Amino acid sequence: MQGAVARVFVVVAAAILNHPLLFPQENTTLPEQDEELMARMREHEEKLEMELAKLESEILELESKQEESTSRDAYMWYFWSSVSFVIFFAIEMCRVDLAETEIRNLEDEEDGGSITPRMMVLDKDILRNFCDKCSYSSAHENWKVREFVEGLADDLLESLRSVCDRDTDMEVGDFVGIGSMFESWKVCGPLVCDLMVPFSPPHPHFFQCQMWCSSDQIPLDMQGSGRIKATRFGENDEGCLCSAANMGDDMLCLLHSTADRQNAGPNPDELLCLKNTDILSKDQVMKWFQISVTKAWGRISHKYDFQVLFRNLDAAGALKVRFRSGKVILLNLIPAVQLEDTDAYFVSHFPSGWDSPPDPFWPLSLAVYERNLLKYFAKRLPQDSCHSHCLQIAAFLNRKQTELTGKSFLSSYHLKTVLLHVLLSTKTTAWRAENMEHRLRDVLGLLHQSLLEKRLHHALVGNSKVPEVLQVPGVIREAEPINLFRSLVLQKQLYAATVRHLQEILKNASIFIQEYVPRPSNDGFNLSLDEGFNC
Repeated sequence: MQGAVARVFVVVAAAILNHPLLFPQENTTLPEQDEELMARMREHEEKLEMELAKLESEILELESKQEESTSRDAYMWYFWSSVSFVIFFAIEMCRVDLAETEIRNLEDEEDGGSITPRMMVLDKDILRNFCDKCSYSSAHENWKVREFVEGLADDLLESLRSVCDRDTDMEVGDFVGIGSMFESWKVCGPLVCDLMVPFSPPHPHFFQCQMWCSSDQIPLDMQGSGRIKATRFGENDEGCLCSAANMGDDMLCLLHSTADRQNAGPNPDELLCLKNTDILSKDQVMKWFQISVTKAWGRISHKYDFQVLFRNLDAAGALKVRFRSGKVILLNLIPAVQLEDTDAYFVSHFPSGWDSPPDPFWPLSLAVYERNLLKYFAKRLPQDSCHSHCLQIAAFLNRKQTELTGKSFLSSYHLKTVLLHVLLSTKTTAWRAENMEHRLRDVLGLLHQSLLEKRLHHALVGNSKVPEVLQVPGVIREAEPINLFRSLVLQKQLYAATVRHLQEILKNASIFIQEYVPRPSNDGFNLSLDEGFNC
């Protein structure tokens, strides 16, 4: 291309130098009768035109070659992109088959062979007897435990507020009860109550939540979590502009006084943020919460006739209430940040012991919406619905097997998620008491299939089947589904242990249910605040 342009300049320069007007004769006129000179000029002009035409054709040819090269590169890019997509799609389609082969190999290693939920031996009379004993013990005792825990939590949080500085410390709200004890399907194991304790920064700050599905600042491997930014009112468009704009002496903000605008409030360190940032730190919050709960209990412990101990220093608010009679209640107070005006909360940790994302990422809890979804079904299912009993049986079998063979990846939350999926895809009339055997097989069957595929989606995130009446935030309903079994994809040993655990559950289910004995009743042990007072 550059050579062609240079040749054009050479030809033009030669034409100018050879033009007769450049060196005229002394009289500055050309001989009118010099035909030979005129012929040479015409010949030279024709040669120039031919050379220019040749150069233009070469330039057009070069441009066409460049366009062909560009189009060829684009074609190759689209071609390899398509090939890559086909390869990944084929891998995804084959993944289920590979997982099925893998689980068969694992099952073949078992001495007793493999078993599926459809092969389980379940006697209707045994199931009915289990539900009768379970319903009586749960209904007779759980309400007293909840009443006691709610009274103790109210008193403890009120004391906590009194030890906090209103100007610099976090503001603690009312607790929110979650988990099996507050969803009325607790059946076995120790008495455990989970309470989320919302907190907010002191005025004039507020928390701004950044979710994994709506912010590009959250890593892709942090699905289901987010970051929390401590923001001062007026620092962005979402707050009041009175502190950011020059309103003048004659203008008055109806939300904030002049003293409020002049008060900068606590610094980021006092707001429990990471060093030199405005991002809320889980570690700092858990340290503050544990110290505050310890001080709060110290102020009111003289009123009670039982002990309150921290049972896990890594989980703030994990308390053990021990009575003189030896009875124990486990209480989990979980620091939480409310997501705007919704019932979704970012929590410091999950009480089930799941691996929590690293600081400063906070896992999202939709436990309130899950509780409301169970209430939604309870109102629409038949009066003798068996859905709660199915969850109780599944949770009981999992705990019994855990007591025999050790801790497993499967948790009660996984079982509740499976039940919610079955509820959302089954007709309400199919949940009558006489259909409990079939529905229990459906629950365990879906769990078995999910484990086979290493994929169990969250019941609410990205699920269009969730009723709109629950008012789940749109950003959560429209997000990509979250796989609760993602840890099993890469951790083969954990996956193999989980498969064996489920196989043992299916083998021993009938024996476990038949030998079920309710916990000893707490008759004579009144779990009330009045009984716990030192008078």
